[in-house]
Amino acid sequence: MNVDDIMSSPVFTIAPEETVAYARNLMLKHKISTLVVAKNEEMIGIVTKTDLAKRLAQAEPMWRRRPIDKIPINMVMNENPITIYPGASIAQASSLMVENDINSLPVFNREVMGIVTGADIMRYFSEQDVKTKVSEIMEEDILFVHMHHTINHVIHEMEVNKVKHLIVNDDASEAVGMITSNSMAFNVMSDNEGNLPSKNIRMTRRSSPAEQKEYRYVKEVPLVAEDIMTELPPGVDMKNKATYAAKIMVSENTITLPVVNGEQVVGMISRSDILKAVE
Repeated sequence: MNVDDIMSSPVFTIAPEETVAYARNLMLKHKISTLVVAKNEEMIGIVTKTDLAKRLAQAEPMWRRRPIDKIPINMVMNENPITIYPGASIAQASSLMVENDINSLPVFNREVMGIVTGADIMRYFSEQDVKTKVSEIMEEDILFVHMHHTINHVIHEMEVNKVKHLIVNDDASEAVGMITSNSMAFNVMSDNEGNLPSKNIRMTRRSSPAEQKEYRYVKEVPLVAEDIMTELPPGVDMKNKATYAAKIMVSENTITLPVVNGEQVVGMISRSDILKAVE
């Protein structure tokens, strides 16, 4: 099989003057991760969920002065996307993604014919007879944060440790959720002054004799890990085949799974790990 056998076509396009908010809504509505940026029916770039996550996390001064719904796509798009020809092998597409740390490749032959993504390759891989075990390709170093750590702390930890995913623990050090760089793009968007989102909590007095709470004041506090984390996906046993892990990722629509040995989380396996195993 070649790239044109698994690519998605036709592609969804967006004009360079459209906003990040519009791109985000398109992605959510159509459950896609990549949009081709086109002008006069010609591709001038692409924008992905990962692009949104990386660019918004940088919080450049220019963006701090603009409300999120007014940031144009031409400020966040990848102007020189790596492309692949339709007759290329799936292994070649996987290698390009891993080497360049990307998840989407426009399939190009004089014009854009489609898009091939990491999810497309994972779906293909999950149906192959590959003997590679999860234990052979998983990541053993796991980054944990507490559920009450602030978003600023989460972003800092991900940047310092150069990871795209982490596990959220509760007070008992039990895993209760997961945060990925992709999910950050849809949860952590700064306002027009560059401030990260926050929430209001109501501080109350003791209950009155009639057992009615009296609200004293409202306090603004930063969002924390538990406010943006997603539910922890099913764990995959380290003894399982990598194809089984890929199948779970596809069905759960996730890019990362915890790896377990019995009831203990011993590592993580990601889409990138799967792509490296494609031959």
